[in-house]
Amino acid sequence: MKKRTNILIAAVLILLSAFFLYVGFVKSADKNKEPKEKGQKKVDAFVVKPTLLVADITVTGSLLAFDEVELKNEVAGRVVKLNLPEGKFVKKGTLLVKLYDDDLQAALKKLQSQLAVQEQIYNRQTKLIKVNGISQNDYEQTLLQVNTIKANIAEQKAVIRKMEVRAPFDGIIGLRNISVGAVINSSTSLATIRTSNKLKLDFFVPEKYSSEIANGMKVNFTMYNNEKQYNATVIATERGIDNATRNLKVRAVINSSSKELIPGAFANVELKLGNNPQALMIPTQAIIPQEDDKSVIIAHKGKAHFVTIKTGVRKASLVEVTEGLEPGDTIITSGILFLKEKSKLSYSTITK
Repeated sequence: MKKRTNILIAAVLILLSAFFLYVGFVKSADKNKEPKEKGQKKVDAFVVKPTLLVADITVTGSLLAFDEVELKNEVAGRVVKLNLPEGKFVKKGTLLVKLYDDDLQAALKKLQSQLAVQEQIYNRQTKLIKVNGISQNDYEQTLLQVNTIKANIAEQKAVIRKMEVRAPFDGIIGLRNISVGAVINSSTSLATIRTSNKLKLDFFVPEKYSSEIANGMKVNFTMYNNEKQYNATVIATERGIDNATRNLKVRAVINSSSKELIPGAFANVELKLGNNPQALMIPTQAIIPQEDDKSVIIAHKGKAHFVTIKTGVRKASLVEVTEGLEPGDTIITSGILFLKEKSKLSYSTITK
């Protein structure tokens, strides 16, 4: 009996040993398979191919009057006459503001009287010099007096003209800031005058497109909450990139007129920079921004490979790549944050 019990115990121990050996073998096999499965990353991919790119960009611009001046006077004084018709058109040279100048006018009359007397003396001496009735020196002294008084009169008239503000060009007067009787100085803003028949459009273009801008280039623009398109012609650029914004300032003349076009209003400017039938466009989500440049991940022999690129025109969901990629390259568009150099790849979808 005891012998039979020992045999049963031995058999159970053998079976348990065999079971644990089998379980250990299975786990070991699973462990050997696990790295292989984890090593392959399932991602979405995009095959790069040449496509037609209509290169156009939209930037923000601002309308300005072709000529605009804030009216101020050179000298201080009291306003005695005012002709600033708000919102009305005035011709060039129209008297807009006159300051008190009675004292200056009186001084002018005094000089004119002195000139009249000196001219009479000069005329008499002109007759006498012909018959040697006076010396040449006396004659020249009288002529000097006449010319000096004439110069003083010209100077006085120039001072009197500074007491008047006249329209520098044909334009429309804005809102006036003074009334008759006000005492003004050289920093007092009287009103603003703007041309009414011509407008300018100023806008800024990113540095990388600056070489595409040329005089005579046509641009289209729309106003805020208005789909109507207007056109303008580029007349000049700043000829220098702004150091802070890295943009080029461009100025265009608007070719049409409308009551909706008001100086100071914002505009959305559309620039057409030409067509490129061989452009390489990739999805924006494939780009990895870095501190100094940008990169993408391409599939190379089934493994991830990081490539530095340069970009061009940006569309809604696509970006032009100007350097770093070739037609036929397969770039990764999903899971890029979890990939490392030479990570093994497997594809969920491939867009061609």
